[in-house]
Amino acid sequence: MPAPHGLPRDDLRGSAKQSPDTVGKYCGRFAPTPSGPLHLGSMFTALASFLQARSNQGQWLLRIDDIDTPRVATGAADGIKRTLEHHALYWDETEFLQSQGAEAYEQALQQLDADGWLYPCSCSRKDLATLPRSNSEPAVYPGTCRNTNRSRKQPHALRMCTENIAVKACDLLQGPQHWDIERECGDFIVLRRDGIVSYHLATVIDDWRSGVSEVLRGVDLLESTPLQIHLQRLLGLTSPSYLHVPVIANRQGIKLSKQNLAEAVDDSNPSITLIQLLTLLKQRPPEELRSAHPEHILDWAIQNWDVTQLTGVKMIETN
Repeated sequence: MPAPHGLPRDDLRGSAKQSPDTVGKYCGRFAPTPSGPLHLGSMFTALASFLQARSNQGQWLLRIDDIDTPRVATGAADGIKRTLEHHALYWDETEFLQSQGAEAYEQALQQLDADGWLYPCSCSRKDLATLPRSNSEPAVYPGTCRNTNRSRKQPHALRMCTENIAVKACDLLQGPQHWDIERECGDFIVLRRDGIVSYHLATVIDDWRSGVSEVLRGVDLLESTPLQIHLQRLLGLTSPSYLHVPVIANRQGIKLSKQNLAEAVDDSNPSITLIQLLTLLKQRPPEELRSAHPEHILDWAIQNWDVTQLTGVKMIETN
């Protein structure tokens, strides 16, 4: 993979552990935020990404997305690793902490800024709260500060210009997608007012540094894809393929999440949890596997993994 202008590959890797050359090889990842324990919905995505990687004889990496420090809960990262290990979901290499990538993120910001894609935005939360919204969708930023030459000496965020930008992609489960970023998303933040790099920029850089060839994540993040592809293009980075699996919801159709107080995964009987997850993944595990060890369950699941069972599915309800 050629290094983009201004972002030499060795420098981007920074202090992170060097990965083997992954060109032509499958490399997937699971990237939880350590804001609390894993719940059934996050384990659903973890297992799907693990099986997708292992069935392709590829690597499966663990990245702890801890860059949003106000959301980080003490001990959560260790708890996440313990839960994965209890379920025999062993990752390759040493887990990467997103908080270790500051130097690489700064390089990317400097390049985008030098190329004229960024501008300071001094809009307050109160200003943004008044923007029109459609149903539960987030408001589209109208470019208020785009052409105003705001001073960078006052508190501000940095936004990415999306004027006349359109992105097409084919999601391996959700099908062809097309986005008019300016109309549907608006100019988005890449550096917050508090100095924290945005999820979109950090994810793009981290996936590239790790050699991730396919991003498998929940369909609730599908709308992040055009923003990340836009950044990849501007930074000269090769885009991975994308595969967005369904989210898990309760009987009321509400997505399981930490914000909705979803229960933590019970580590006491990992075999039962794995069977439940495989059933939700529409893999039809045989009854005799219920009493098997987690490693044996995963052996069966890798051999029989069929991600196409989830084609077009956006939500799966559970009891």
